[in-house]
Amino acid sequence: MALVVLFGLITWQVAADGPLVRLDERVGESLFRRGPAALTQLFSDLGGVPVALPVLVCAIAYALWRGARRLPVYAALTMAAVPALVIPLKVATARQGPLTEAVNYYPSGHTATAAVAYGASALLLLAVDRPTRLRAWLTPAAAVLLTAATGVGLVLHGYHWPLDVLASWCLGPVLLAPLWWAARRRTANGR
Repeated sequence: MALVVLFGLITWQVAADGPLVRLDERVGESLFRRGPAALTQLFSDLGGVPVALPVLVCAIAYALWRGARRLPVYAALTMAAVPALVIPLKVATARQGPLTEAVNYYPSGHTATAAVAYGASALLLLAVDRPTRLRAWLTPAAAVLLTAATGVGLVLHGYHWPLDVLASWCLGPVLLAPLWWAARRRTANGR
């Protein structure tokens, strides 16, 4: 619930060009083009469809191979929800990008794609196997790290404002919640 409220607050500030947006732009300008460009580009690319989607496709294929039927479908539907929600928000807010005159930068599609693709992959892998304690911890940690790296790379490289990324960090877990619930239910019912 807190993430939904935070997402709503950020979206309202972006749509209304509120004071939070001016702070966001000052912070963003101080961060742009920091760090090695090749590394920030690599991190940014982690949220691109050519990188994140194949990871999810492999996790879906593995889950199907392991006998799961509903969870892979739920994961695919969750991924399909990303552009269905993000694109209308981008058009509605028409936020200008940091280092460009172009608009439609809010929220960050790459960050939302990373959050859902890596998060759904982790949920699928944990639901179809009996993971060791270490893997039960490492799998979601890897998803969080890949999503965080994507957002940081996007801001440092100057592709997105920090609020664009923060909003998608809020949106990702909200989109993943039904899949998480279904995965927990499958695990509780003995797979």
